[in-house]
Amino acid sequence: MQHFPDARSVVRALAPDEPVILNRPHAAARAARFFVDKFPGKSLYAVKANPSPDLLQILWDNGVTHYDVASIAEVRLVRATLPDAVLCFMHPVKAPSAIREAYHTHGVKTFSLDSAEELEKIVQACRSEDGEPAQDLRLCVRLRVSSEYSELSLASKFGCDLTEAPELLQQARQHADWLGVCFHVGSQAMTPFAYVQALERVRIAIGEASVVIDMIDVGGGFPSVYPGMEPPPLEDYFQIIHQNFYNLPVAYNAELWCEPGRALCAEYSSLIVKVEKRRGEELYINDGAYGALFDAAHVDWKFPVRALEDDLIKPEMDFAFYGPTCDDADYMQGPFVLPEDIQAGDYIEIGMLGAYGAAMKTDFNGFGAAERIVVTDEPMSSLYDGSRTRPAADNVVSLR
Repeated sequence: MQHFPDARSVVRALAPDEPVILNRPHAAARAARFFVDKFPGKSLYAVKANPSPDLLQILWDNGVTHYDVASIAEVRLVRATLPDAVLCFMHPVKAPSAIREAYHTHGVKTFSLDSAEELEKIVQACRSEDGEPAQDLRLCVRLRVSSEYSELSLASKFGCDLTEAPELLQQARQHADWLGVCFHVGSQAMTPFAYVQALERVRIAIGEASVVIDMIDVGGGFPSVYPGMEPPPLEDYFQIIHQNFYNLPVAYNAELWCEPGRALCAEYSSLIVKVEKRRGEELYINDGAYGALFDAAHVDWKFPVRALEDDLIKPEMDFAFYGPTCDDADYMQGPFVLPEDIQAGDYIEIGMLGAYGAAMKTDFNGFGAAERIVVTDEPMSSLYDGSRTRPAADNVVSLR
């Protein structure tokens, strides 16, 4: 993999006609160390955010030992890349064959569930050849919680209701060597109060179930920094989670877990694209909705941008993007703020694409190619470089 100082040096040296993904290993390493050192428990990397083997190795080298895998393909990938990693199969709906392979072949002991049906599936798939039940299962009951404080909701698809949780916890306790409760407040939670509400639901569920709980997993949702989305410091999230964890009726030695995805890898990658055409306030670029910019098109996510030319002198204005495919849906309304005199042949860097962006590229319409290059400059935004001072939100202060 080639190495360059920054995006401009890549453009000057290569003048690429295809998109280029820029990886920043130092940024991912810094994010990993931040969570390992400061979160008051165990941090599991949510592999779906970016399953790059290079990234997995960086996180492992910087102290991340546990990985949230959500498919048998991710189980195989992480086990092959990191033979000693602890894998936790946290998708609440799994094929019996996937559970069986994960447990018997790859040594996975931890499984999440949100129904009695899934519990039975796990119990049966993990039996020994002679039909004996597994004695080392670590089961996590997923509780449905609100996503009202997050930019992307995860409140509809998974999780048992509060009315169902006590009985499911009691059932799972009978089969579990180690029992946990997990939830997900949604992606890009913009206030720590999201976790306060969720942990209150956990407290009620545990109290009604009257079972011993060995672990609380607060899931993902930890934010990164994007235009118009500047969250409080992550330390505020950690502090409030820690305070509320100690108010729960759990075992004295219960563990606290989290599952950061976006927060660990968003700063890892950016993307160089080339402007192929300009039509008024619309720029036709060579990546888009079927590539690394899926979120910009389909959930109207705002990403930071900067022009990479040295001769653009006019004030900035708002642009929209069209991607390279033949689909009208390959459209990103932005706005993306760039110099008014940008034109065909110019290059743009789009930042903060390490989470989900590079992972979601497809080959649709033949436009999937993208070279990967390592750069050593700082990401376009960062929660970890010490350059930003962000006051805590009012509702965070009031909870202390």
